Amino acid sequence: MKIALISPKGPLYRHRAGIFGKSLRYQPLTLTTLAALVPEELHAEVMLFDEGIQDVPSDLEADLIGLTVITGTARRTYELADQYRAQGKTVVLGGPHVTLVPQEAAAHADAIVTGYAEDTWPQLLRDFSAGCLQALYCQAPDFSLDRPDMPFARRDMFDSKQYLTQAVFEATRSCAHDCEFCVAPSAWGRKQFQKPVSWVIDDIRRVGAKRILFVDLNLVSDRQYARELFTALIPLKIRWFGLSTVLIAHDPELLELIARSGCRGLLLGLETLDKGGLSDARKKFNGSVDYAGLIGDLHALDIAVQGCFVFGLDHDTTDVFDETVQFAIDTGIDLPRFALLTPFPGTPLHHRLKEQNRLLTLDWELYDGQHVVFQPMNMSPQELATGHERAWKAVYRPSAIVRRLWKARAWEPLAIGANLGYRFYAHNLHRFYNCDWHLSSVGTPINLPSMVPIKTKSNTVCG
Repeated sequence: MKIALISPKGPLYRHRAGIFGKSLRYQPLTLTTLAALVPEELHAEVMLFDEGIQDVPSDLEADLIGLTVITGTARRTYELADQYRAQGKTVVLGGPHVTLVPQEAAAHADAIVTGYAEDTWPQLLRDFSAGCLQALYCQAPDFSLDRPDMPFARRDMFDSKQYLTQAVFEATRSCAHDCEFCVAPSAWGRKQFQKPVSWVIDDIRRVGAKRILFVDLNLVSDRQYARELFTALIPLKIRWFGLSTVLIAHDPELLELIARSGCRGLLLGLETLDKGGLSDARKKFNGSVDYAGLIGDLHALDIAVQGCFVFGLDHDTTDVFDETVQFAIDTGIDLPRFALLTPFPGTPLHHRLKEQNRLLTLDWELYDGQHVVFQPMNMSPQELATGHERAWKAVYRPSAIVRRLWKARAWEPLAIGANLGYRFYAHNLHRFYNCDWHLSSVGTPINLPSMVPIKTKSNTVCG
């Protein structure tokens, strides 16, 4: 059996090497994990294609082709899937977008997988081998990542020279919070799934890198698990980077432990400086934290901050852009990042904006956090788009970079290089993202079809 697994390119990589070029991409875990889950008894030949770094053959020699789909890559995914199916190939789709809108995805596939795939993907392959492929495979209600037979990702199947790093790891999945715009609770629920700490440590030891990246949505969601993991990391003497909520500000002991475990950078979802905006996003818990104080505490522990903000919340006015940029400079955020509020399908935000007739398009390729796809409350779509671009350019102008890094005391080459990379991004945002796409039809909401989830024979919703 020959299996081809594809991660289609999104808008950022519609140009061959993307905005940053190949060298600043980290190796994704999805395809290498799926490759590791292929049952040994099938003796399958597996090929992996990350379209962000390589071209995908138009005529693949494969018996089964699997594509993983996020919303921003859905259009490209369906294009490839339809092309391969027209050639008589069997096509399987999975990933968060498929889980959120399974009926839409099913129209482009012979089978779809909703939810996490550790159980369903091997079963699908066995069924295909036996000639009894089903149309739908759903994550089991008793799904768990605490299992003795869990294989390690096949990182070796990609060329390490194509990525900034292959040392990408995952200890947990999903998050306990229910932010209105977040895909995770809508796709996978709020229960956090955890891998055994011993398994995570073994995986890190196997790779042997001294700088690693955790891609977990919220490493500190379960404080007890986080303490066990961070304690186990200390003897490895590594430097790691990951994601957290700002609630770590309320646990000084955990902050100290994070630093001792080797953490040198955290991505924080700051979202907005406005408490009304935090309420809009169902993220009131952020309001309990003094952002400036937390950033200062992290810098004192030699932990860099990648602070992420969202523009377009209902409380935002045109003042939000300059205010946020100034805050990022004054507090010395090492790497500020700005995104536009995006109502991904299946999320509460999408449902609300649809009911309010504020969605402007269902072109999923524009659902990438860098396009205005809805009518803002207190500004025009054009004002939101141009303000967003202006904020990127302002926070990454040379004087702003110097002031931020001086405040953060971050002069190592990695910090400077990352800032220069984002400066390039900021000054090419308009060209690469085509931010004027909507300006000829500003304020003209569209009539949207309903999105009905697929149902099983027992009439229960999957995904």
